[in-house]
Amino acid sequence: MTALSKGFTVNPDRAKVDVVGHTLVVTMTRHAKRNAIDGAMTEALDTALNELDDNPDLWVGILTGGTEMFCAGTDMAATSGTPTERGGVYGVVGRTRRKPLIAAVEGVAFGGGFEVVMACDLVVASAEARFALPEVKRGLVATSGALFRASRVLPLNVAKYLLLTGAELAPAEAHRLGLVAEVVEQGHVLANALALASAIEANAPISVQQSLQVVDALASTDDARGWELTQQARRIIGESEDSSEGVSAFFERRAPQWTGR
Repeated sequence: MTALSKGFTVNPDRAKVDVVGHTLVVTMTRHAKRNAIDGAMTEALDTALNELDDNPDLWVGILTGGTEMFCAGTDMAATSGTPTERGGVYGVVGRTRRKPLIAAVEGVAFGGGFEVVMACDLVVASAEARFALPEVKRGLVATSGALFRASRVLPLNVAKYLLLTGAELAPAEAHRLGLVAEVVEQGHVLANALALASAIEANAPISVQQSLQVVDALASTDDARGWELTQQARRIIGESEDSSEGVSAFFERRAPQWTGR
């Protein structure tokens, strides 16, 4: 039986972990907030994914939000806390991993939640899942990788469409475009993700890890520049009047009044 490292714990109010075979299943547990990521969840996810990276008996990871939702992105009231040393924002999206991570998506994966999905290697989604990057509707900009990853996992014009309109991407379309590996009935996502993990587990772990690392190294060649440009966009947005208006409108549940300043 695969055992977790001695002394390993995560905050149960933010995430729980289970081991199935050689697969670590990480479930976000902040359901009352639609799994919005605050500092405590960032730390919990970072701790869990460090365990996946460091435990030689763990070969595959699954990240899920449970059967009702995946993740609504950053907690706009509390913020997502400090990026971690190994995982970056959310403890996830800046991470260089050696082992495959599968996103098992039910319900909403909005904003940063969608960016977490993009940071995973494979995606299993419910037919009722909802993908979107709504930052522009709040006077903000996607800051957790989507500005450069969206056009990597989707056709360029589709990436632009999502980033510029904030519109949703249907699971069936995400599958057709190659972002989602499998679309399954609601309530069956984790089971199918575990079956996918089992198919990976059947192969030599080192072979899988080396294959993943080579593909990721080539795909992420320009990531440093992508993060640099994202920070530049974030700074400009942060200095604008519209960003304050968008956030205020969100909390006040009203339509924003943009000025373009």
